[in-house]
Amino acid sequence: MQPRNMSMSGVVDLAALKAAGEAKAKAEQARAESARQGGGGAVPPSSLVIDVDEAGFERDVLQRSAEVPVVIDFWAEWCEPCKQLGPLLERLARDYNGRFVLAKVDVDANQMLMQQFGIQGIPAVFAVVAGQALPLFQGAAPEAQIRQTLDQLIQVGEERFGLTGITVDADAAGPEEAGQGPAEAPAGPYDALLEAAVRALDASDFGGAVQAYKNVLSDDPANTEAKLGLAQAELLSRVRDMDPQKVREDAAEKPADVAAQIAAADLDLVGGHVEDAFGRLVETVRRNFGEDRDMARLRLLELFEVIGSDDPRVVAARTALARVLF
Repeated sequence: MQPRNMSMSGVVDLAALKAAGEAKAKAEQARAESARQGGGGAVPPSSLVIDVDEAGFERDVLQRSAEVPVVIDFWAEWCEPCKQLGPLLERLARDYNGRFVLAKVDVDANQMLMQQFGIQGIPAVFAVVAGQALPLFQGAAPEAQIRQTLDQLIQVGEERFGLTGITVDADAAGPEEAGQGPAEAPAGPYDALLEAAVRALDASDFGGAVQAYKNVLSDDPANTEAKLGLAQAELLSRVRDMDPQKVREDAAEKPADVAAQIAAADLDLVGGHVEDAFGRLVETVRRNFGEDRDMARLRLLELFEVIGSDDPRVVAARTALARVLF
């Protein structure tokens, strides 16, 4: 079963139909009430993944969504794709460390919830944000696509509803959590591989650098240095054989040509014109739809990796991208 709705296109219609402003006000009231009652403190890591049934749905999902986006995984024991997707979502819930909560719903035991959400097949993944439900995707999906969807969901939660997530108390982890937590990267010869990648970059062997970084990421997908290096090596590889003058002429003469704008954005970034590169792609996303829009959006996300997620220019561009998408 192929993933659907990975772009979160349902957010627009849902927000309009459900009155986002009213939902945000309710979320703020719920958070204030929780604070008055002594709630809102740090929670143990075990609270990031919960089993939910029909009886506890209002408390565990709807009320909780006033503080943090709740991602719902509809699954069943007999569903083979569910056995692949479920553990991945659980690991991501821990990786995101309180930016969202994962609620797991066994459809065999909760048929009414399945009907209420209009689910046609599983696995199916939804989210509830400030009491508002929206579809994310159906079927198993690659981790990279799921992360992009979660990033968009979290950004919508922050910007539209003021949801900043929950604080996780690592010290409150039980023995099992403490023993299996992702505190340290897996052991491996990463220093040697990363050094080889840098040497390849210095020698303009971009293909070799790309492979070296991928070797690290195959064992340690969260390795920040390898992710940054891979994005840089792929960018340099793309622009190496470009004719800068022709690329810029094409971009100026063909503003509707998505490929031309993407190529020009790559050159902008390599030339140090970071805001120009980001602005060009945000505008390209705004003007297009379907596959063209997604192609520009994905390249923009790749360029974010080159600069680094903490850079204020990336933060500003993410906000601009969210505005044109949602």
